[in-house]
Parts: sequence; C-alpha cells; structure tokens
Amino acid sequence: MKTPHPGGGGHARPFTKFRMPTAENLIPIRLDIELDGQRLKDAFTWDTDDSQSEIMPFARLLVKDLNLPAGFTQQVVQSMQSQVAEFHLLQGQEMSTEEKVQVLKLDLRVNNLLIHDQFLWDVSNFDSDPEGFARTFCKDLDIEDPEVAPAIALAIREQLYEIAKQNITTGRETRISKKFRRERGLDYTQASVPGTTALNLMRRPNSKISILRRRNEWDFFEPSVELLTEKEIEVLDARDERNARFKKRVEEKDDTFANRYVRV
Repeated sequence: MKTPHPGGGGHARPFTKFRMPTAENLIPIRLDIELDGQRLKDAFTWDTDDSQSEIMPFARLLVKDLNLPAGFTQQVVQSMQSQVAEFHLLQGQEMSTEEKVQVLKLDLRVNNLLIHDQFLWDVSNFDSDPEGFARTFCKDLDIEDPEVAPAIALAIREQLYEIAKQNITTGRETRISKKFRRERGLDYTQASVPGTTALNLMRRPNSKISILRRRNEWDFFEPSVELLTEKEIEVLDARDERNARFKKRVEEKDDTFANRYVRV
C-alpha cells in the first residue's frame, strides 16, 4: 500500500507521508515508570487513529489490573501522550518508500523463554503483518506461551519504527541531492535495476543476485529458543534491575546538567 507522489515527468516519486511500514498503523509504546518505590514496566502497541481521550480510560484500567496506586495513572497518560504525539509530529513529513530489505533481530526474554533470531524483512512493504509473522513463528517452534507472539510482534514494530524514522532523513537527503543536480544542469535519471536495493544483502562477489544463503550463513539465521531455569531467571532479573538503575542515574545526571546550563 505505497502512496507515491505525482510529478517529475509522470514518474512516481518513492515518497509517502510518514506512517508505520505495516498493514496496520500500530505504534510501539513502552512504559517504565517508578513511583513511591514501585515500578510499572510494560510494552504494547497502540492504534494511532484512536482518540487521545481513550488514553485515560486505558491508563486507569492498566493501573487497576496491576494493583498499582492511582498515582501511576497520570504518569502512564503523560508517557503515552508523549509517544503518540511524537508519531503525529512525524506524520507531517515524507518518508522514502524505495524498495529495501534489512535484517531484523530478536533478542527477547519472555517469562522463562530466551529467544534469539534474525531474518530479512522488506521494510518498504506497507502490507506486512508483524503479528501474523509472530504467530507463525510460535507455531513453527511449538511455543505455547501466549505472551511470546505479542512480544515478538512488538520487537519487530519497534525496529520498523526506527527504520521508518531514518527513512525520513533518507528521503529528505535524496530530494536535496536531486535539486542540487538540477540547479547545476547535472540532473539525469539513470535506469535502475528493479529490486537491486532490496537484494543488496544477497549480492555475491561475482555480482550475481541470489535469494539463497550460503551454507556458512545458515547458523546466523537459525532461531534459538532456550528454556531458562529459576536460577538463570533470577540472575537475568538482577542484571536487568542493575541496568535500569544505571540508566536512571545517567538520565538524572543528564537532566541535572541540562537544567544547570539552561539560559532564560
């Protein structure tokens, strides 16, 4: 579902208004809130077409389900509104839709499962379905935990979101470059080989294109699912807690530094 812009001698331009490069325009939301010695950490997707007024009821229900103090509600609302507002701000810009395949990676721990994988994804396919991919992934690997598929889909969406943001810059730089050449009488259009950009990852030394991987690449694209013991889970939980505290100290230090040098 690409939406090329008209112009340029009748040729479609590979740009469209910013959106998630997936069939459903769902964005990833992450919450990591600490209040009065308690912590709320959660992640989910949010439909950007939903009204802002729906955030408050959702936040109330989330806080209630997690048995957290009511004070968390406003913190959840503010965090969600900030992330949704960032997306809406980006919607006013154009992103490149040039065909491109990139490697996406999974490095997840969901309950007692540790999941690693990497695979190729057409980031210019606006009909892609991370949720469908995640369900198939779990079915193929006999993963029965119902929390795994949503976590995989979210991880994919987070990576696609970051790639889409980068494509805003790519599109802007491409247009500036073409304008520069036109102004200097250097503009020319070179016929491109269809799919070349998308398949650069598959290019062989003899310049031939192949969708087949070399044998020595197989292990890099082999999914790994590990069942963790209680002891291993405790170790990973402790590590995650240390990393979270370190990240918070760094952010607080940065905020203090920034406030100290604010000029009114």
